Parts: sequence; structure tokens; C-alpha cells
Amino acid sequence: MSESFPSEQAYPSRRLRTARSGVLAAILALGLGACALAAAETRAIVVATLAIAALWVATRRGAAATRRFRTQPRMRAAPLWPDASVKAVVAAMREPAFVIDRNLALRFGNEAAGRAFGLAPLGDPFPMRFRAPELLAALEAAVAADEAQSVEFSERTPIDRAWSVDILPIGASVETRAPFLLILFRDRTQASRLERMRTDFVANASHELRTPLASLTGFIETLKGPARDDASARIRFLDIMGDQAARMSRLIDDLLSLSRIETKRRLRADERVDLADVLGAVVQQFAIPAAEKGLPIETEGLAAGAMLVNGDRDELIQVFANLVENACKYGDGGSRVVVGLKREGSRVEAFVQDFGRGIAPEHVPRLTERFYRVEEGSSGVRGTGLGLSIVRNVLIRHATRLHVRSAPGAGSTFSVRFPLLRRSDQNT
Repeated sequence: MSESFPSEQAYPSRRLRTARSGVLAAILALGLGACALAAAETRAIVVATLAIAALWVATRRGAAATRRFRTQPRMRAAPLWPDASVKAVVAAMREPAFVIDRNLALRFGNEAAGRAFGLAPLGDPFPMRFRAPELLAALEAAVAADEAQSVEFSERTPIDRAWSVDILPIGASVETRAPFLLILFRDRTQASRLERMRTDFVANASHELRTPLASLTGFIETLKGPARDDASARIRFLDIMGDQAARMSRLIDDLLSLSRIETKRRLRADERVDLADVLGAVVQQFAIPAAEKGLPIETEGLAAGAMLVNGDRDELIQVFANLVENACKYGDGGSRVVVGLKREGSRVEAFVQDFGRGIAPEHVPRLTERFYRVEEGSSGVRGTGLGLSIVRNVLIRHATRLHVRSAPGAGSTFSVRFPLLRRSDQNT
């Protein structure tokens, strides 16, 4: 609905109307004087004189009112709806945007706003959709001061989202205040999540490194003091210090590996890789260490022929090396570890299975979180807590995911499904 203003004729001055009434009264007085002239000449002269005086006063007052009306600023009525140009600009915005009036009633919203929030009926109170006290306070401040305001707020339902909101008065003129407010939303959910992850990452990495560093410092002080001349203690402490230094080295290597993978996880891996060859290389790498722990590695389906998929060979070796290493670490009590391939139509499933103590259901959803560890049992093995996080990020790059099946006392199976390359793709 376009903006319209009443014409000048729609604002007659009250004093002009008074002047007109005075003129009419004077004319009536002259008529009465004429009538009285027939009866008494003196009375008629008096009445006529009063009528002339009334006419003169009314004329002067009317002229003054006219001058004031022409010189004073004319007030425009505030429009109820934004005009077509404002709507066109708001509709072209890629971010969610609303236009409300000074009473905080919704007057317009673009398509992005409808997708993000759903549009309430036009004319409804805008704050009813959000119910955020900080947003309402900023809106009221913008109306009161007729100045731009900024605010940030978060939503918990229907999903967790963070928003940065700019409130901008629009449509102001010299004579009037801004009749409308533009509410512009910017989604900061991803930025907030990354900032939170970065903070958690630094805190967790610092904690993980502090423990072995404290252990090394303590042993060094002991060797320099009470155990200076104790050869057996020195050998034992040096072995522990070597383990702690190796743990720090593994942690730093995993951190560097995770950082490198995360920087390119959005880039699709497009090499032709034979999964049978990848799993064969991993089995050969861990065959001797697993046998020393009493967990021989068995294979299934690796001799069925090449299973070609799109991927990065080195990264896929890292994925299954992590899975086999975990199976050897935490599969104690089992009889073996199985590494295999299963073809299912146009897809292939690569899996690593152990028959150890298994994982409780409450731990399974969090296994791929950074630094999350399930420290149960008596194995005494303590990993960096980054292996499965590395696996997850590599698989994101390969457009697939890790599946976990486990139950306490029944072992665990970690599997990944890949689409097989078509024959035409295999030959290119």
C-alpha cells in the first residue's frame, strides 16, 4: 500500500471556520437592522454600526488565521504501511528482514524471514514471535531514541541458533520521526559454534599436555634429589618418562593430523582407491603387534577382488589403522580381530570387529568427540582421545560416516560404507 498524505484543503483552520461564522453573524445583524429601521430609525443606526464592527473584527481574525496556516509547518499523517520501494529493497535482501511500525506491529517480511522464522499475520505484534527480552528492549530503545540499535540473542527451540540483529529506523523526514523500523537478522550459529569448539579445543589440549608434563617434571626432580644414587629407581623412572614423552608426541601428532584434515574436509576426495588393498596394507602393519598381544587378525572378503571407490588412499589407511589399533587396544579378552569387506549391491562395507568387552550404549554417540575416552577395564591403555575424531573428519571428506555396533561383553564392530565405482568410472 503506497504512502498518501491528505491535501491542504483537508486541513481547514479552526480560526478560519470561526471567521466565516462571524461574517454570517454580521450579515444576520444587518438584516435585523434593516428590519428595525422601519420601526425606529435610531435603533436601526445602532444595530447597523454593531454589525459593521462585527464584520470588521471577523475579517481581521480570519486574515490572521490564514497567514498562520500558510507559514506554520504542515504535519503529515504517519503511513500505516511501507511503500513499494521499501518493500522491494527488503524483499531483495538475502538475510531475514522485517519491517515494523512504531507500535511494533509487523508490516512486512521477506522470503528469507519466512523460511527462518515463519511469518506472522501482518499487523500482529512483532515481539510475540520471538519473546526475547533483550530484543524487545532494543526495539523499545530504537523507538524511543529514533536511533539504530544492535543486539544478539539465541534461540533454543525449535533448534539451537544464534542471531545478530540490527534495528534501523527508516522513512524519517525533517518534519516527522521514522515511521518504520527495519529489523535485519544475521545468522551467527556457525561462528558461535566454531568459537566454542576452539575454546574447548584449547582447554582440552592444554589439559592433556599438562598431565604428562607434570609427570616428567616430578620424575626429573626425583632423579635429581632422593633417587640420584638409586640405579634401579633411575631405570624405572626413565622408562616411565619415556612413556610420557611418547604420549605427548602422539598427542601432538594427532593434533597436527586433525588440524590438517579439518582444513580440507570440505574438499571431496576423488582418487580411485582399492579398499581391499587399503585393508590389506593395514592388516600387514598391525599383524605382528596384534599377535604379540594374543589377538591374531583375521580377514574376510579381501580376496574377492578389487573394490574401487573414490577416496584418498593415505587418509583411508589412517582411518582403518586407527580402527584396528583401537580393536587391539580395547579388544582384550577377545579371541581375535576381524578385518573385512562386504559387498551390498552398488555399495561396499569395510569393517573392523573385535570380541572384547564392548562399549556401554551411553558412550557410543560421543565416541567421535575430541578427547572423549572410555576408560574402562583393566588394560591400563590410555589413548589421546583424538583417533575417532580424526576418523570422523576423514569420512566427512569422503561423504560417508562411521557406524558403530557394540554391546557390553559382546565386542564392537566399526564399519564404513562406500559407493562402488561403476565399470565405466573404473576404466577412466
